[in-house]
Formats: sequence, C-alpha cells, structure tokens
Amino acid sequence: MTRIAAKASCAALLCAGLTACGSVPANTGGPAALENQRSYHDNPANADRSTLFDLFGNHDDPNVTLEVNRYIWTAAMEVLNFLPIESADPFSGVIVMGYGTPPGGRTPYRATVYVQDPALDARSLKVALATRSGPASTDTVRAVEDAILTRARQLRIQDQGY
Repeated sequence: MTRIAAKASCAALLCAGLTACGSVPANTGGPAALENQRSYHDNPANADRSTLFDLFGNHDDPNVTLEVNRYIWTAAMEVLNFLPIESADPFSGVIVMGYGTPPGGRTPYRATVYVQDPALDARSLKVALATRSGPASTDTVRAVEDAILTRARQLRIQDQGY
C-alpha cells in the first residue's frame, strides 16, 4: 500500500469513527472549515498538536529519512551472492545474510551489511562477518569490504559510460 493510500484510508476511518460518535459535524467542508484549520494552527497553544489534516502534508523529517548508495548496495549483493538473503531493507541500508560457503572455500560465513550514507565512500559501508565459531578475522572483513567497494566503483563507471 502506498503512503498516500495509507493516509487516505486512515483519514477515512478516523472521519467515519468520529462522525459516528457525533464528534464531527456532518458538513465539515467549505471556507469555514479552512478558516478553523488556519486559526487552530496559528494559535501558539496548539503548536505541538496535530490535526487530521496533518496526515495529508508531506512532512518527511530529514533526520528520519535515510538514503543509501545504490552502487554499494548492488555491489554488496553481487559480491556476497553465495550467501542466502535473510532480510534486506533498501530504505535503512541493512542486508542480513545467512550462512554460505564462498566458492573454493571451506568455511561457511554469514554477513550483515550496513550501507549508511549516499556517498560512494569506504565510510558508507560496514560489514560484519561471522563463522560458526565466532567473528571472522579483520583481514577477511577488510577483503570483503574492499571487494564490495571496488565493484561499486566499477558499477558507477559503467553507468557514467566511460
């Protein structure tokens, strides 16, 4: 369900419920309703309160909206394609992968990848690798991070057409 559809259905249910209990008059449209809405928000006592009309505004908080680098995201999926994906959330940048054995290897690994910034930068990527006996060595983690970042740079170059 899209965000707009969710807002609309929530507003419809809320209006229907309030109208059924008699809290909202049947005719709430027109200029008088808009004037009441304006005066409500203009009153400093109501500054922290919200109304039903606030559902329809586009008020994305930049501190909550996250962006991830698509090249790092795609590169992580390609480099670690031997691991089964348990969950992936492109909005928060977290990929959780189950145990899998790399080609030509003997040790099964599991990984959690966190893409935390829209920049194509090493600081944007955090990788946690674990074996069945505990955390993987820092050299292994660094090698995987380097492989992901190298592939991400290759993907960006392909997109730019160089």
